[in-house]
Order: sequence, then C-alpha cells, then structure tokens
Amino acid sequence: MNVVREINKINQLELELGSSGASWHDEYKDSAYIFVGGLHFDLTEGDVITIFSQYGEVMDVNLPRDKETGKTKGFGFLMYEDQRSTVLAVDNLNGATVLEKTLRVDHVKNYKQPKVKGGDGEWVEPEEQSLNARPEMIIEDGAPSDSDASSSPPIDPEDPMRDYLLAQRKEEKERKKLKKEKSKSKHKDETPEERKARKARKKEKRTRKHKSEGMTSGLGLGLGLPRPKGDTTPDLVVRRTIETIAIPHTEEITSENVVILLHTYGRTYDNDKSDWEK
Repeated sequence: MNVVREINKINQLELELGSSGASWHDEYKDSAYIFVGGLHFDLTEGDVITIFSQYGEVMDVNLPRDKETGKTKGFGFLMYEDQRSTVLAVDNLNGATVLEKTLRVDHVKNYKQPKVKGGDGEWVEPEEQSLNARPEMIIEDGAPSDSDASSSPPIDPEDPMRDYLLAQRKEEKERKKLKKEKSKSKHKDETPEERKARKARKKEKRTRKHKSEGMTSGLGLGLGLPRPKGDTTPDLVVRRTIETIAIPHTEEITSENVVILLHTYGRTYDNDKSDWEK
C-alpha cells in the first residue's frame, strides 16, 4: 500500500510543478512491461487483459500460479504493444479498486520471461518473445483467409489497401479454381489406361528436364549455378597457376578456352584478376 501511495504522490507532484523536463516515467522508456499487484485471486488472464486493454493493446500477460492448486498468486506482469501505454496504465490504474482490492501498478525495467521446459525436460530460457495475448487478425465473412494463400502474409485490418489486397487474393483463388476445373473436365472421359499413359508421359518429361538441369549444373559447379541433389561429382577447380582445369562430364581443355566456357555459363574471369582463385 505504501508503494501505491508513493507512485500517486510522485504523479501528483509532477502535475503541481508542471515540470517541462523529463518525467520519471522516462527511466522505463525501453520496457513495455508493467507489474500488477493486488489482484483478486478469482481474476483470470482474460479479466486482466480486459481491465488493462483500455489503455492500449495487450500483447503478453503472465499471472504466476500455485503449482499445486493452480490458483493465481495475486500479481502478474503485462506487456503492451506500445510502451507509452505503460505510462497511462501506471498513472490511471495504480491505486484503483477492483473487487474490493487495491491495485498496485508500476513499471518493470528488466522483465525476464518465465522459463520453459526443453527437449530433455530441463527448464531453459525461452528463445522467442512470448506474445500469448496478441490479438488475431480479423477476417471478414466471405473474404479469403490466410489459408487460401498460405504464402501471403496476414493483412492488417487497418491497412488502407486491405480491401484491394483481399479482392486480389479472391481473384487469384477464383483463377486457380477455374484452372483446376478445366483440367478435370479435360480428362473426365479418360479411361484408366489413358490416364496411366498420360501420367507416365508427364513423369518422363520431368525426368528428361531434371537430367538436362543436372548436366548444366555439372558444368557449373563452383560457378554459383545449382547443384543437383545427391550429386557427388568433384567441384570445378580453377587455378591461376595451372594450364588446365578438370570439369565433370567434359574432356580436359586448355586454359585458353576457359574464359569462353565460363562466359557461356554466366561468369567471365580475367587471367590478371583474383577471380581465378576459386
């Protein structure tokens, strides 16, 4: 109770003096967490979020609980999306009465997240920031959801381009659906034998394409070109001090032809430059 009075006293003194300098809150400008004490034991995380969200978007809440009973211990920590919300919460909710109990609300300078169980069962520091109270993105009825375009990021409800982006995603979804339907209708009268033969042709086409890419990448090893998965052929070796180079799948060639070969695959090297040191 003494801490509650002290915080209120400091705030009142600041108002009376009308100081134009830095506020005492500035000492905590790098932390978006606050401490909340004096909570009623019946209050849940949702209740706490409801109370404190009037001063900003709550992103994380931690109410320590008794390991045996599971009940809260009457205090907790809360993180805002905007650090400035912590100032409003401290100024307005410190000393407030909730369920006949007086709240103590104060800044937290160095908040440490609760430890989590690792793979071996030991308690370790979490690798990522906890955001267990972060609100979900709002999706309008009939609008395409994130699952409709898994590669697309979620759209902020307040984005001025939101309607346009949703319309674009909807059109893309319709195009894919139409293309799929056309493909089905094209082969709907196909016999099992014809379907099998068609799939075999597609498989053979893919195989030829992969072989072609493998030959190209075999010549391009060491030049930044893709290397086929599972390829164990030696890397291309180029040295300024030797007259010949060894390239997989090709015969030995002289250094005079190296520039032509490398230029063919997208890289040009000069005998006088360090580019030869690869």
